Amino acid sequence: MSTPEDTASAVDYETESVGVLVIGAGAAGARAAIELAERGVDDLLVVGKRGHGDAHTTWARGGINGALGTHDPEDDWAIHAADTLNEGHFVNDPAKVETVTRAMPDHLRELDDWGMSFSRTDDGEIDQRYFGAQSFRRTAFAGDHTGESLLDTLVGRAQELEVPYRENLLVTKLAADGDRVYGAVGVDLDTEEPTLIEASEVVLAAGGYAAIYDRHTSRDDENNGDGPALALDAGASLMDTEFVQFHPTGMAVDESDPEWAPWRGRLVTEAVRGEGGRLYNAEGERFMERYSPDQMELDARDVVARAIAQEVREGRGTENDGVYLDISHREADFVQERLPRMYERFQDLGVDLSEEPVEVAPTAHYGMGGVAVDDYGETDVSGLFAVGETMAGVHGANRLGGNSLAETVVYGAVAGERIAARDPEPGTVPAAVRESLVEPHVAGLTTLADSDGEHEPRAVLDDLQNLLWDHAGLLRDGDQLREGLDQLAEVRDAAEEMAVGPLGSRSFEFAVDVGFSLTVAETVMRGALERDESRGAHYRTDATDPDPEWRRNIHYHAADVGVTTTTEPVGEPSETVQTALDEGHELDYHQLE
Repeated sequence: MSTPEDTASAVDYETESVGVLVIGAGAAGARAAIELAERGVDDLLVVGKRGHGDAHTTWARGGINGALGTHDPEDDWAIHAADTLNEGHFVNDPAKVETVTRAMPDHLRELDDWGMSFSRTDDGEIDQRYFGAQSFRRTAFAGDHTGESLLDTLVGRAQELEVPYRENLLVTKLAADGDRVYGAVGVDLDTEEPTLIEASEVVLAAGGYAAIYDRHTSRDDENNGDGPALALDAGASLMDTEFVQFHPTGMAVDESDPEWAPWRGRLVTEAVRGEGGRLYNAEGERFMERYSPDQMELDARDVVARAIAQEVREGRGTENDGVYLDISHREADFVQERLPRMYERFQDLGVDLSEEPVEVAPTAHYGMGGVAVDDYGETDVSGLFAVGETMAGVHGANRLGGNSLAETVVYGAVAGERIAARDPEPGTVPAAVRESLVEPHVAGLTTLADSDGEHEPRAVLDDLQNLLWDHAGLLRDGDQLREGLDQLAEVRDAAEEMAVGPLGSRSFEFAVDVGFSLTVAETVMRGALERDESRGAHYRTDATDPDPEWRRNIHYHAADVGVTTTTEPVGEPSETVQTALDEGHELDYHQLE
């Protein structure tokens, strides 16, 4: 099936041909592959840039949403949709929101049938907890390791179906001509060989872009914008990348302490607050009483994050520029049962979560924007799909906690069903695309490897992350953004002068990540500058109110230099969802007290 090829341009690369290529081995990619296999598509391949089962999904801890009504039988999919639209400040795509919320109860039952280790009620039902800005308890969970359990379940199901998988393959470019996709080019990190995988259908499930920020919840080699950058380069458009969610509770640490420093910004799951955790400033005040007396610590993530930032800015922050998160009023057994991974993490660092508070501060967590897709996850490049955090449309201006995992399983299944209906044949890259795109790109990869320069790729990426944090972070203004775009040009110049290691090395990976991150960073800053209002996670200190005229989506298109933008109006909810919106459901935090 795989044969080495020596092209006319003397560029060597391995070639493999499949019907469907799934890029990304997290929940979205795995679920797409499962759907394809269950519908009889056996000529497919899932590729991941890490080992099998090692994907960012495992870091999603708190839960996965679906209106099962385990504790609150009055909940239903339409109220879930209404909460999602409210949290997204009505720039979500209502049709995509409805697709996710309608499907999730059945998907939770499906995962249960496949053996997912959900936490249970005393009656043996799938348990559900409160999550921020949700009207009812609809977040199903497996302790505080839901993402890990979800991915284990999906990988297990894929293995039962004998889904082919190839690990440690870094995809660097899509083979596309602007109208259609024909496959993807990458580097096998084990063999250091350039590789072309031909495919008639390609699913991008390569994650998001929150790691373009200095303080973030991702591992350093994930969520660097791979998926959106690959799609934009192939001729697809991006949408709403200016909306970046800053989770309220990342770890705030003493960076001079070598034991704690690696944990800077890492997520302290919302489940801690969902189980009753409270936020206090350095003066011992439960400050959310001032910002959100009804929803308190479980208000929308953007509201809580800005409240923490305000406390720190006004001098009421902790030693490490955060606030305290405290769940010590709960019994120790409860904390250890409901939050086992969090308890173990802090126990390893010498802190007993059941007895003392921990320091937290906002951290970049999730990109609500991504690749613009239709109702089935397909882009405007024929045959190219984007699912999971790589796609845009479901979350709008701010994501409802617990909806990320929901989106992955629903749209993975939706895209898989759509592709299977086409009965995909093995892919072939046309000779013209090989000559004009594949071979020059492979030659460029070999030139990049072992190149000399004055800048280390990791250092260039650090500079870019600092730039985004300083100029397009939780609080933004026009002057900062314009200055940031000017500085972005300087980082781009530095990226042209990097000292890079051989193909497959960590240095080479970081050099590739720099390219992806630069692409997406420009769209984030240009969109944030163009959207001169505040909406959800996008907060402009020089335009603090939402503007009704900006109930629009910004689309980003590749240009000869940089990107151009257009805007499009947002659709309207269905009558059923509008009724749920009009009913005005809202979380009653004080049930937790």
